[in-house]
Amino acid sequence: RQRALLWAVLLAAWEAAWGQLRYSVPEEMPKGSFVGDVAKDLGLQLPALRDRSVHITERGRTQYFSLHGRTGHLLTAERIDREQLCEDVQICVLRCELVVEGEMKFYEIQVEITDINDNTPTFREAETELRISETTAPGSRFPLARAQDPDSGRNSLQSYELSGDEHFSLAVQAGPGGDQRPELVLAKALDREEAAFHELVLRAVDGGDPARTGTARIRVTVVDANDNAPVFSQTEYTVRVPEDVPVGSTLVTVTATDADEGLNGKLKYSYQMVSLKASEMFHLDAETGAITLTRNLDFEEGTSYELEVHVRDGGDLSDIAKVVITVTDINDNAPEIYVRSALSEISEDAPSGTVVALLYVQDPDSGANGEARCAIDKDVPFRLQSSEGSYYRVVTARELDREQVSEYNVTVRAADGGSPALQSSAVLALRVLDVNDNAPVFLEERYSARVAENNAAGALVLTVRATDADWGQNARVRYRLAEGRVRGAPLSSYVSVQAETGALLKETLDFEETRGYTLLVEARDGGGLVSHCKVEVEVLDVNDNPPEI
Repeated sequence: RQRALLWAVLLAAWEAAWGQLRYSVPEEMPKGSFVGDVAKDLGLQLPALRDRSVHITERGRTQYFSLHGRTGHLLTAERIDREQLCEDVQICVLRCELVVEGEMKFYEIQVEITDINDNTPTFREAETELRISETTAPGSRFPLARAQDPDSGRNSLQSYELSGDEHFSLAVQAGPGGDQRPELVLAKALDREEAAFHELVLRAVDGGDPARTGTARIRVTVVDANDNAPVFSQTEYTVRVPEDVPVGSTLVTVTATDADEGLNGKLKYSYQMVSLKASEMFHLDAETGAITLTRNLDFEEGTSYELEVHVRDGGDLSDIAKVVITVTDINDNAPEIYVRSALSEISEDAPSGTVVALLYVQDPDSGANGEARCAIDKDVPFRLQSSEGSYYRVVTARELDREQVSEYNVTVRAADGGSPALQSSAVLALRVLDVNDNAPVFLEERYSARVAENNAAGALVLTVRATDADWGQNARVRYRLAEGRVRGAPLSSYVSVQAETGALLKETLDFEETRGYTLLVEARDGGGLVSHCKVEVEVLDVNDNPPEI
């Protein structure tokens, strides 16, 4: 394990210039194993790593990796089985993204899962019986069941060995795909009276260090003459089926003929070579050769399956045919929209082009069925920007005005190219924050009042009122008198204004001193913007003075 981990560290490579990191880690490492130093490779400072809500996202249902918040290291979140993830793939690569929410950025991370020799070559059947006529000529060949080893490279199946007696030897032929196909060769004529049975052991050996070995026992029964071998009607059967074909449907029927009669002409079909996954999905009827579906197909999980079918007659002569089942895609998956990062509020003075959300759109279908197109409502001040891969940014299309619209529910829709098209949507809720961009506005530009002299101090003259379209503290209005004097005395000796209500209260007035005056009232909001209005006050005379001679 320590050596494997060391190799993972030495093999780690990164391509930050392309916004992409590449690492390598062996399979079956314990949960929490080190994969790579993401923070160092991207040049991210650890305090910023925690402050900017950095996290790992993956496209599949299982989360295989996690980010350590304190060290910035990429770690395994689950024990990873390469053979389970990449059954038919030589280079197994898992992809995830590092999303930096605070910066609305993402970095693609590719992790190659390297193979370890954790699987032993196995035969479908631990014991096999062959029936060979005693008249069979030396040099005749009989195909044997092949072993399977899901490991890759040198850890996969490398050779076969045979032990038994001098009547038989082993030959290994190369198949069309480079696979090894063992054959039993009759090296010496058989004599039923001398030996009616022969016990052999076939070994399959992989190239691991140490090597793993699987065995199968072969029992050869010597029988009377069997003149004709069965022959398939085709050497290869191909069939294309949609992924929504019902379970229980017969996909294809393989047929073989044998010119012999009786037991020697009775045929039995079986799988010669098939993956575990395919054996669980397709049932082969031993009597009819019909291959039926036993489990739902999913194009997104597998697009093609190869089966090798073996037919054997009652005298153990046989033939082999290949069956290729190709799964065609139907539009059974709607596009999925993942919100990788999004703002919940934005200032109304944010410049045009400000990023408010980072979206990832995925459709596992293929071809046009998997080509997702995104759109956004046209009546909102936002637009979509296509980014790398299947990422989109939602940005402001113009400056916002909170006084017109204070909240937005932005709907993003994704539709694929299927017929009919499937679609999905995501709603982004965004609150617009106020900036102090509106000064108070008086209900009237000019106010006037008539007040009798000698009234009690503190009597209400009139009330001025101003409104402010902003919000919160920016909309709070306070009033005060502008600087001014009447006959050398300050305005405040004639009238005062309540700061919160705008009520003008008079002091003691004397018509004989002043018959009227004009003053300015200032309204100031919480952000410091001001406006003014004029107030004209006429003082009315009362008969408060006797004539003087």
